[in-house]
This record gives sequence, C-alpha cells and structure tokens, in this order.
Amino acid sequence: MTEYQVIARKFRPQTFQRVVGQEAIVTTLKNAMHSQRLAQAYLFCGSRGTGKTTLARIFAKALNCFHLTSEGEPCEQCTSCREIRQGTSLDVIEIDGASHRGIDDIRQINETVGYASSGGGYKIYIIDEVHMLTKEAFNALLKTLEEPPAKVKFFFATTEPNKILPTILSRCQRFNLNRIPLEKMVEKLKWVVKELEVEAQEAALKRIAERAEGGLRDAEALLDQVIAFSDGHLTIEQVDTVLGLMPKESYFKIDQAVQEGNLSCAFDISHELFAQGKDLFHFVDGLLDHFRTLLLIKLCAKEAANFAFSLEEEQSLQRSASIYSNEQCLELIHYLIEAQQKLRQATSSKIALEAILLYVLQSRYRLTIGELVMRLQELEGTIEKQPETLAGPLPLEAIEEKKEKIEKEKIERLQDKNLPPQEKAQATIKQEKLLDPALSEDPTPVATDFDPPPLKKEVPSFKPNPPPLEEPKKVEKSASSQESSLQPAYIYDTLMQFAAVELEGKLQRH
Repeated sequence: MTEYQVIARKFRPQTFQRVVGQEAIVTTLKNAMHSQRLAQAYLFCGSRGTGKTTLARIFAKALNCFHLTSEGEPCEQCTSCREIRQGTSLDVIEIDGASHRGIDDIRQINETVGYASSGGGYKIYIIDEVHMLTKEAFNALLKTLEEPPAKVKFFFATTEPNKILPTILSRCQRFNLNRIPLEKMVEKLKWVVKELEVEAQEAALKRIAERAEGGLRDAEALLDQVIAFSDGHLTIEQVDTVLGLMPKESYFKIDQAVQEGNLSCAFDISHELFAQGKDLFHFVDGLLDHFRTLLLIKLCAKEAANFAFSLEEEQSLQRSASIYSNEQCLELIHYLIEAQQKLRQATSSKIALEAILLYVLQSRYRLTIGELVMRLQELEGTIEKQPETLAGPLPLEAIEEKKEKIEKEKIERLQDKNLPPQEKAQATIKQEKLLDPALSEDPTPVATDFDPPPLKKEVPSFKPNPPPLEEPKKVEKSASSQESSLQPAYIYDTLMQFAAVELEGKLQRH
C-alpha cells in the first residue's frame, strides 16, 4: 500500500503555467531567462501559502532544464527536471534557514560554492525562511552573495523581509508575492476535486477559500480535512461542521433581531455557539466581515453583482443592508475590531460575547456623531425661526415682555367696559406704571380683582374725567438682547450634555 500524499504536495505546481495568482512575477522570470538578464540572487517574500518556495524550485528547474520549451516552461522529462522534482539533485541545494542559521553553516556554503555543477548547468542554493539567519551569518554571506562564482545563483524565500539586513536586500532582486485572489483559489479547488473525482458544492469550496485568507496551501489542507469527513459529496454544512463555523444565516438572524428590537437573540446565539463548540473568535470575525459586506453593498449597490454572491444570498444581504445606515455599519466595524482584542483578554468569553451581541442589537437606537450634528443643526434653525415653541423655561426678558403684553390687554378690556370712574382710574394707574416702571403698584385690591359685582345705581360723580390714555411707548431692545433671547445659551449646554452621554464620552466640549 502506497503512502498517502496530501493535496498540497500532490498538486503542487511543477511549471509556471500552474502557478496561481502570480502572473506578473512569472512573466518577469520568463523574460529574464529569454533575454539572459539573470541576477545572482532573488528574494521571494510574501505571506504563507502564496508560492514562494514553489516559484524558486520552478525557476531553478527552468534554468537547468535540457529541453526548455519556447514558452519558458521546464520540460518535466529530462534528468535534471526529474531530480529537482524528487529533491535528489546535486545542483539544486535546499537549506532550511531555521535549522541552519549559524555562521558555521554559511561558512560551509562559502567553501563549497566554488565547485562546478555536476550537470553543467547552474548551481543553485535555495534558502527557505532566510530571515532566521543570524546577523553574523548574514555578514558572512555578503561577499559571496555580491560576487558569486559563475553559474551560481541564490534563491531566498521569507515571510518576514523586514528582518533581513538592508545589505542583503540591496544585493537581491526582490519579488513581493500577492495573496491568492478568492476567485482563482476557488478555480484551483474545483480543478483539484475534479482530479480526485469528488463532488463538491461551489458554496462549500468558496467557504474553504474564505477561511484560508489568501493562502492556497491552507485552502488545500482544509479541503483535505473536509474530504476525509465527507462521504464523497462536499456540502457547505459539512464544511461548517468540520471547521467549527457558524452558518451565515446566523448573521441574518442578528439583522432581523436588530430590526425587531429583540435583545434576547443575543443570549440565544451565544448559547448556540457554546453548545455546538464553535470558534467564538471566528464568529466575531465573520460578523465583522458581514457588516463590511453590508457597507460595500450600500456604497456600491450597482456593482453588487460583482461580489460573487448567489441570487438568494444577494437578496438577503440587500434586505439586511436596508436596516442599517452607513454610519451604523462603519461604527459597528470599528467596535468589532476593538471587541476582538477584548474578547481574547476576557475572563468569561461567553459573557463578553453576549455583551458584544447586545451592543450590536442596540445599534439601531444609538445616535451616531453625524446624526447628532444634523439634529443640532435642525434644532438651531428651529430656535432662530420659532423661539417661543421651545420647551423649558423662557429667558427673563421674554417673560417680562409677555407680562407687559398681558397687562396691556387687560387695560384695554377695562376701558371698553362701562366701569365706574374709580376702576377706570385704577386702569390709568396701571397704564402709567407701564410707562414708568419706577412707580409702585398699589397693593389694595379693587373690584376688578374679584368677580364682577351686581349692577347698582350710583350717584354720578362730578370729578373731572381723567385725561385720555396715551399709547404706551415701545421700548426698543438692542440687537444683542434680541439675539440672546432668541438663542438661549442653556439650550446648547443641555444638548451637548445629552450628546456626551449618548456617545459615551466620545464627544468632548471645547
């Protein structure tokens, strides 16, 4: 029985044509071989699973191939290609930088670099994880790296180029490998399952590619794991079960709870996560990606079809996007980024997750800074147009003005009635008091202060009639006093205090 070979090794690219997502680098290397513009050292850097070591091996294979094709591809049939593919070539030496990182290891390279290759081609040193070399080892390699013997090449691969000395970087041609795009990763997984004769849903392969985060080797390892769990037919439910992921319907359930104001949904989802043993950190990360997708749909509604969603998923996302505003989505994204760090440090991850979900469910009733500023501007316009409609106590000047208006109307009513001369005289005194505020009002009550008495005959008085009433002079107010009455200062202080409480201290008064 032959030993099983994992998918990542079995389907590892052996030619430039099979390399996924690095077209620019492949074209550069082919043109360099075609024009014989080869450097003495190449540095391939990028995240895990993007093809750094694979490109170094294929490039070494192409340089030593006896029957290179017109497209710059190794023939895969000659002795050199077979030995390099099997790892038995004497001309292509692979070194693990993590375990051979000392100055003695580099000294051994310096001593053997002068020997010619056995096949007459190039002698190539591939150092993986080159950033693990010590500073002394790097310095020992400088002279050989700058002026190596003829037919000697150095290929370096690393995930952390920032740890390599600048003197080493200046002697290399550097290639930064991109993360594998989601669409191309799904295409590679489709080709793999076809070669393995395994049926798989496209949604399941997409979920695996999303979980890999741009690393093709990670996606192939996850695919290998899910195939071992399935019965020959891959479904998205099996992927969620094996990888410990929550289905996306849970995120749509949260959106519906936000719309309905159902806070108990937070405890239901938290209990479901713990009961099924799901990954809490990945759930929060998925929730973060969910709100990012909603924000993209709201901002790029016309290009929503280019997001590679199914029709049913796109309709669900459109419904969820209508529940939130742009500011709410952006605020929740910022909150969830901070919540990820707090969740790792929390003593009780379940309570921390419930608090996160409750915050999300209450987001509909929380005012954002933009909405609060807009409401303050609307209120300011209302104050300028209709200051009398404001709730709360009026300014002192407005109260005095209203009081004068009421007294004036009362005097006019007294004059219109057929009152005795004594009461008319009292009305005259009140009018004079309006004209001259220095006069004091007689506290003695008069008949007008009570209910009208029954009519009775009185002896006409022969006192001369009082002089006719003059129209009271209007006291003109300055512009500053009018402006202060229209825009009371305490209104803004109160609103800013409410704003500070609503924003949990994020808004400061200057």
